[in-house]
Amino acid sequence: MKAIPGGKKDRSEFLRELYTEYGGSVYGRCLFLLKNPANAEDAMQEVFARALNSADEFRAGSSPLAWLLKIATHHCLNLLRAEQAPWRRWFELTALARPKVDGGEQKMEARELVRSLLSRVDLETQAAVVHYWVDGMTLEEVAAILERSVPTVRKRLVRFAALTNEELKVT
Repeated sequence: MKAIPGGKKDRSEFLRELYTEYGGSVYGRCLFLLKNPANAEDAMQEVFARALNSADEFRAGSSPLAWLLKIATHHCLNLLRAEQAPWRRWFELTALARPKVDGGEQKMEARELVRSLLSRVDLETQAAVVHYWVDGMTLEEVAAILERSVPTVRKRLVRFAALTNEELKVT
């Protein structure tokens, strides 16, 4: 296997080699963590997309399998954490409560509630919440955009979730 790709063609060839050699192992890790074949397949594709984007971070002396499994583990754990988030439950309940037609008044109430909750926190927390929950970014991506550490972003999201839970009385 090549050390690390330089150009785009080299990167795609590098990714193809990784996929051919380690795709089954990455899928196995994703399936083990997510317990759902369809979700595991989607996660595996995302892992290789991330690997392509961060191929420069791969150290030629390290194991490609270990590097890919690290990406897969982080990605799958982020997916699992997102499923357990209080906001997800609130959005699911809101979606179920919407009438099948326009939903005008309820949509406006939900938007106003979200705006009200966001107005109670600082701008950086607002940005973190929107990037994480609305844009669907990972903690790492949000941290990079905000130029903060992942633990800092996580703390901000947890504080916002606590505020939301308090306001909505979600248990």
